[in-house]
Amino acid sequence: MEKGNWSSPVTGFILLGLSAHPKLEKMFFVLILLMYLVILLGNGVLILVTVLDSRLHIPMYFFLGNLSFLDICYTTSSVPLFLDGFLNPRKTISFSACAVQMFLSFAMAGTECVLLGMMAFDRYVAICNPLRYPVVMSKAAYVPMAASSWAIGGTASVVHTSLTIQLPFCGDNVINHFTCEILAVLKLACADISINVISMGVTNVIFLGAPVLFISI
Repeated sequence: MEKGNWSSPVTGFILLGLSAHPKLEKMFFVLILLMYLVILLGNGVLILVTVLDSRLHIPMYFFLGNLSFLDICYTTSSVPLFLDGFLNPRKTISFSACAVQMFLSFAMAGTECVLLGMMAFDRYVAICNPLRYPVVMSKAAYVPMAASSWAIGGTASVVHTSLTIQLPFCGDNVINHFTCEILAVLKLACADISINVISMGVTNVIFLGAPVLFISI
């Protein structure tokens, strides 16, 4: 008999985190909090400087500002929940909150891969075609390039998050992870996830392989 025939639908999840090593939680809380604050401060200062200094209103620093903002969003999508898990003995998260976190983390990761490829192209033009650089990398070109990076990452995340939340979850609701990592959540579905796994694999190859190949070339 399948789990769906005798288990009630899951409305939330329990994150295991470091539950097997409770003595380490306080130490990791302090370390991760310090790293998170450094990430916020470093990226925040970079964004502020690139906005306020008109001399830095060029494609390279525009992309760096986008990358800094992306890093802030990426870490903020998971670290606060991660830290709360160290303080809260029962590390629970609702189904909707888990879906939002899956979307944000996947979207930020995909966007970062594409954005790094765009930044590599910017440096290629600047080094190999310096005289044509102002024409090729005009504002009409680099702004849509950055926007398309966000759009591609967000679209891919919408697809995979939608495929995941449509699956039936019943019975086991314990995620052996610190956050709602999409593959960890898929393991709890009481249905065939082969399509999800294959699509995730294809997407990962595209988002990781294509930018790395482009950067290398």
